[in-house]
Amino acid sequence: MFMKTLYTPGVAQLSYIFGDDGQAAVIDPRRDVNEYLEIAHRQGARITHIFETHRNEDYVIGSLELARRTGAEIYHGSQLDFHYGNPVNEGDEFQLGNVKLKVLHTPGHTLESISIVYSDVAFSDDPLGVFTGDALFIGDVGRTDFYPERAEEVAGMLYDSIFQKLLPLGEHLLLWPAHGAGSVCGSGIAERSFSTLGYERKHNPVLQKTDREAFIRFKVNEEHFLPPYFRQMEKYNLEGAPPLDRLPIPQPLSPDEFAGAAEGGMLMVDIRSPEAYVGAHVPKSYSLPLEMLPAYAGMFLAYGQPLGLIVEEYSQIDEAVRGLTRIGYDQIVGFLAGGLHAWETSGQRYDRIEAIHITDLKQRLDNGDDFTLVDVRSKPEFESGHLRTAVNVYLGDLPLKLEQIPRGRPITTYCRSGDRATVAAAFLKRQGMEPVEVCLGSMSACSHVQCLVIVGE
Repeated sequence: MFMKTLYTPGVAQLSYIFGDDGQAAVIDPRRDVNEYLEIAHRQGARITHIFETHRNEDYVIGSLELARRTGAEIYHGSQLDFHYGNPVNEGDEFQLGNVKLKVLHTPGHTLESISIVYSDVAFSDDPLGVFTGDALFIGDVGRTDFYPERAEEVAGMLYDSIFQKLLPLGEHLLLWPAHGAGSVCGSGIAERSFSTLGYERKHNPVLQKTDREAFIRFKVNEEHFLPPYFRQMEKYNLEGAPPLDRLPIPQPLSPDEFAGAAEGGMLMVDIRSPEAYVGAHVPKSYSLPLEMLPAYAGMFLAYGQPLGLIVEEYSQIDEAVRGLTRIGYDQIVGFLAGGLHAWETSGQRYDRIEAIHITDLKQRLDNGDDFTLVDVRSKPEFESGHLRTAVNVYLGDLPLKLEQIPRGRPITTYCRSGDRATVAAAFLKRQGMEPVEVCLGSMSACSHVQCLVIVGE
């Protein structure tokens, strides 16, 4: 008997492979499926079952690809008309050796959401753990804002799923959710990757709202960012994503080839560090640092257009390709051979973004200088403390809320550390909003300088 958890960075997704007696099951597989195949091979097992806890919104699920390569059957909740796989209902059971799985219908996050109860029947039929999908997380619960016209109803569904189905399974049950800290599917998810239902009942802040109406009011009043790429993910995960026989292999492009491809519609994606981008970058390129790429690419990059990467070192390409394909970007056609140095020495024009130190920004604020200060953090971050005169436009909302940023005057962006602020400054510059600059260090640097920080609105 074996079990392994796979963590997908960027989208903070958790998937699971487990099995016994030569059979294995995978829950919520990511799109690049080789690791599941390798694990099953090492365990001498064949993947026979694939379960989807719900139609995922933030990444392309790999069920079809994994089923194509293994012959496994796919199962998901019957309350949504998937174009592939098999519907399951409350009480359905499956057995893999001594592993018994039982389906619970746990709607709220989505209407078809299921949880899967795990038992080791070699010892007892009593449940040992439960895969909760996006219904219950470690430190938080799933968001319920995908059905705004039924807000109270679906929040009530989630309450019933948690308090009437999941928690009564037993205090000792291990909890295996579909996301970890950093996911857009829950803002309060703990950094821990392990917990039990009993611990969550006692310490999860949301589960302290045991009154059903209080729970519903809390969920209805939550504010979650809805990235535009979710719609593409939902379409792929309902109809089935295009097959991914292998990961794209971007081709090296000389500076002239890279520039020509950009003129032909290729989007240039600079995955180097914010500091490197600010110092020198290819004009009209997006700044999406490698560690931020899976989380933010879908907020800025159009689907259906080829992508070209600008990297600091060749080893970054594989990670970038994996992160992009996991959210449905398959046309990664090339990378700038030789990086920015080759671009510069070829005589191509390059650009830069002015960086401002926190003490200089403080001085401008003290002097009452005429400029627009844009805080691109989330609303809760902004309300916890921000610089005076700042306009709050969350980074992911920038493409839709450009009208909130005045033109014709200098613009300075800031965030917590300067990373998101650089992404924002690059995007604004690409939109022709000049002059624009970024405060590297941002609020983290502000904690070391006597800045006037305003709390609340």
